[in-house]
Amino acid sequence: MKKTKLLNQPLSAVIAGMGHKDTLVIGDAGLPIPPYVERIDLAVSAGLPPFMEVLEAVLSELQVEEAIIAEELQTRSPDLYRRLMERLGDIPVRAVPHETFKEETGNARAVVRTGEFTPYANVILVAGVVF
Repeated sequence: MKKTKLLNQPLSAVIAGMGHKDTLVIGDAGLPIPPYVERIDLAVSAGLPPFMEVLEAVLSELQVEEAIIAEELQTRSPDLYRRLMERLGDIPVRAVPHETFKEETGNARAVVRTGEFTPYANVILVAGVVF
C-alpha cells in the first residue's frame, strides 16, 4: 500500500505519466468534461470530496510550474479564491475567462471531478520538472 497522501490509483497513474507542460484539471461537480479527455470521477455527493482537499492530495505528488483559473473565481467565490492563492503560494497563476478555461480542459491529460459545489472551483495545473 502507498505511504503518500494520494491513494487514488487512476489519479496516481496519470500524475506518474505526466511530462513537462502536461496539464491536469481539478474541477467542481459541474465543470463540463470533453468526452475525449480522461475523467477521474471522485464525486460522491454534494461537497464530497471538497476541491481543496483533492488539490492538496494532488500537490503532494505533482510538480506544478503554473496554475490557470477562471477570472470569475475571484469575484464569484472570493473565499475559495483566497484559500487557493494561499495554497498555491509562489506558483504563478494565470486567470482567463471561464469560456477559455473550459476550452483549455480539452488539452488536459485528465480532468478530476470533485463533489465541490462552489462556483468556478476549478484549476488547471501545468506540470513542471523536479530537476
